[in-house]
Amino acid sequence: MKKKAGGRIVRQLKQKHRIHGTGSRFQINMQQIVIMFIGIGINVLASYLISRFNLPLYFDTIGTIAVAALSGYLYGATTAVATNLCCSFFQPYSLYYTSVSVIIALITSHALHSPRLQKKRFIPIFILVLALVGGGIGTGIQWVLTGGPFYSDVAEVASAIAGEGTFGYGFFCVLISVGLDLVDKGVSCGIAFLLVHLVPKAARERMWNNSWMQRPMTTEEMKDLKGRIKAKRTQMSKRIFIMLTITAGLLVTTQSIISMKLYEKSIYQEYSTAAEKASNFIAVSVDGDMVDEYVESGQTIALCNRRGYQQTLRTMANACRYMNNLKYMYVYKIEEDGCHIVFDVDPEEQEATIGERVTFDDAFLPYKEDLLAGRGIPVMESNDKYGHLLTSYTPIFNSDGKCVAYAGADVSFTDLDEYSNGYMFKVLVILLGFFLLIVSCGLWLTKFFLVRPINAIAYSMDGFGVTEEDQKTLDQKVKDFREIRIRTGDEVEFMYDALCRMMTAVAEQMRELRHYTEATAQMQNGLIITMADMVESRDSDTGAHIQKTAAYVKIILEALKKKGYYAEKLTPKYMSDAVISAPLHDVGKINVPDAVLNKAGKLTDEEYNIIKTHTTAGREIIERAIDTVHGENYLKEARNMAAYHHERWDGKGYPEGLHGEVIPLSARVMAVADVFDALTSKRVYKPAFPLEEALRIIKEGSGTQFDPKCVEVFLDSITEVKIVLKKYNDM
Repeated sequence: MKKKAGGRIVRQLKQKHRIHGTGSRFQINMQQIVIMFIGIGINVLASYLISRFNLPLYFDTIGTIAVAALSGYLYGATTAVATNLCCSFFQPYSLYYTSVSVIIALITSHALHSPRLQKKRFIPIFILVLALVGGGIGTGIQWVLTGGPFYSDVAEVASAIAGEGTFGYGFFCVLISVGLDLVDKGVSCGIAFLLVHLVPKAARERMWNNSWMQRPMTTEEMKDLKGRIKAKRTQMSKRIFIMLTITAGLLVTTQSIISMKLYEKSIYQEYSTAAEKASNFIAVSVDGDMVDEYVESGQTIALCNRRGYQQTLRTMANACRYMNNLKYMYVYKIEEDGCHIVFDVDPEEQEATIGERVTFDDAFLPYKEDLLAGRGIPVMESNDKYGHLLTSYTPIFNSDGKCVAYAGADVSFTDLDEYSNGYMFKVLVILLGFFLLIVSCGLWLTKFFLVRPINAIAYSMDGFGVTEEDQKTLDQKVKDFREIRIRTGDEVEFMYDALCRMMTAVAEQMRELRHYTEATAQMQNGLIITMADMVESRDSDTGAHIQKTAAYVKIILEALKKKGYYAEKLTPKYMSDAVISAPLHDVGKINVPDAVLNKAGKLTDEEYNIIKTHTTAGREIIERAIDTVHGENYLKEARNMAAYHHERWDGKGYPEGLHGEVIPLSARVMAVADVFDALTSKRVYKPAFPLEEALRIIKEGSGTQFDPKCVEVFLDSITEVKIVLKKYNDM
């Protein structure tokens, strides 16, 4: 079963990829790769031609700028690295400029596609920045590698301007290099922009947006999204950038150290072998039987005329001259009191007397017993007043097989130390370019395969499914979400597909729930109207009373809302509940006898008291209904209207004598609506009052019988009131 389910998911993903047009993405990527190779070709060709004429320019970033402008920083950085690798075959120092070229690609990609920087007046600033990067950093690299600028013309001009000042010379070298680079980058940008504009606008947009693994977000969406992310302080891209930088930095540093250690180990082995060969050569060249005679002669090295001495000395000198890094060659007779000179090719020591004693160096002390015993010792490393040396001692034997002296050869590490520092810098400079490429690649993958898809999902889902939204808005959000079209081909895409299905299901459930809610509300409203009609039908003269009072209640509530009165109370839900509840305000009349309810003459005090009981009776009826339906809001307002619509603002009403805002707002509104309808309607005990008379009575009751604000907005809404009167009076 799992296998079948997995196969179904794969088939669904493949089908979705075909729908999203994934098949065409390979062709578009091939276009970008072709553009990248064209950019590399332009860079290499231009750089080669410039090098042939030995001009102090480069022109090796034309293609880099064009590719970065068309396809983004990843393709631009790759073009830069590939260009410098190719150019290193005819320009050895080109490889050290890899990091500079990558930085230029990053700046170009960001600058030319930033809305704030896409103005024509920005172009000179952009070129100046590139020149400062190329000329400034480039000169620094040249200075560390060679101690000055690569081009002799630059050095000569700077020297002529600066005179004898060292600081001035360096400053003018940088200034001239930046000036030349300004020309270089100006021409390069001009050619690159021309090449970019030769590409059709539609193709440029397609190549730039091709990196998106979804529908590209608009500038407004990106700006809004950045604002939300900044507000919440959850920028994943920054954390990933830090992680990538640390990881790549550790990788580059580790690689540099390992490379340096391996190099030093190799050189140490090479120098050790050279020292051993030299000392062995000397040991073979010296006649061991003559060593004691040389020492006993007491002559100086330069003047010794004993047999074979000067010939041996010349042989040693020639060997020292032709063997790389061999600094000293000598022969010492080892005694308990120190080393006694037999041969020494150092010109400064030529006046020394043969047999003259030299004290043991600290590095030799651990091997003193072996030396006195005539045994061989390993190659030794020392770093003292004579410099950083690698020394090999080989025993010299006489014809009897006795060790009579030692042949010594010193290989200097001083030049190696200086070279190692330069070597380390070269490795770091070269690896820095690849470091920037690795970070760029990691950021590109993270940005387009993780950060932007997740941000798009979060942006589109923000606020989805809130209860205040109507169905049309909800459906549009589902449509917008499906339009993101994420196609990363990994877990992010799988999550997106699942969310698409979930949002669609939620929208459908909300649609069904709204239909059910609307049907329930219609049924409730129908029951309310039916119930109210049953009560009103017992009153022979109240025709359309519940419809008109409900209409007046709606008019007053909307007018209060418009003027900002009772704003905290008048929510859409409250207003809807009050209008729906209005027909039940006289439900208590069901307990009033017909004889009293329809009496044509004036009511007695006893009959009037019976009539007043319809307020308390209505409250009890609705409270029982509330208990049955677990306290629906619209029934609570129905209870308030039924119980208190005969209360007065001055506290002289019934049934409880409430006053002012203590009276529920819905009841205060109903009081105005109920009295106005009673005044303008015909009753068995009176004719209908003219509209002007009815409005006068309502106005006179403001602040005594009625809430002044309710009266104010009612009188201001006379146009709507007349429409209701005309509608029901014509029926």
